[in-house]
Amino acid sequence: MIPTLVTRADQLARNLGFTMSSNATVGALLAVCAAGVPNGGRILEIGTGAGSGLAWLAHGVGNRPVEIVSVESDPRVAAAVRRQEWPSNVTLLEGDILALFDELRIFDLIFADAQGGKWERLSATIDALAPGGLLVCDDMRPESFDYPDQREQNERVCAILHEHPHLVSVDIDAAGGVVLARRRFVPSAS
Repeated sequence: MIPTLVTRADQLARNLGFTMSSNATVGALLAVCAAGVPNGGRILEIGTGAGSGLAWLAHGVGNRPVEIVSVESDPRVAAAVRRQEWPSNVTLLEGDILALFDELRIFDLIFADAQGGKWERLSATIDALAPGGLLVCDDMRPESFDYPDQREQNERVCAILHEHPHLVSVDIDAAGGVVLARRRFVPSAS
């Protein structure tokens, strides 16, 4: 069953002619990941689009006290999404994630679904993950590529995520290809 928020976001995508929304498989995965964020935790979505991924994240959180922050760089799309009805724990920001990272702080779950934060300044995205935090990168499989240099960029991102000493990562062959990366808990020095 598709949640009402998702249905509304998908309708908005059709109205806007926005064709890059997260599909239902990735959405359900996001909901499952969001359900595991503890009360008082924080979720970041990089690339709101028409709000489908955001709707799945909100569905996974339910009515719990978890802050969800979503950043969209396209002013027209951000304005349209902002006009939709969202739960009170959702904050929609318009702007460049690369300029906003420093003020956004730490998150328990990050959905990187835009070039900024995934292809550009991936290190800032990793740094924004809390210990035990989970990073979800979408559209990582070749047949989902829309950009000329996407294969090279995604190969670079995958290499960083799989080789990073603070992450444990896995490729999931679903939808457009997903990489999940969990930030390790680092033992404190005694």
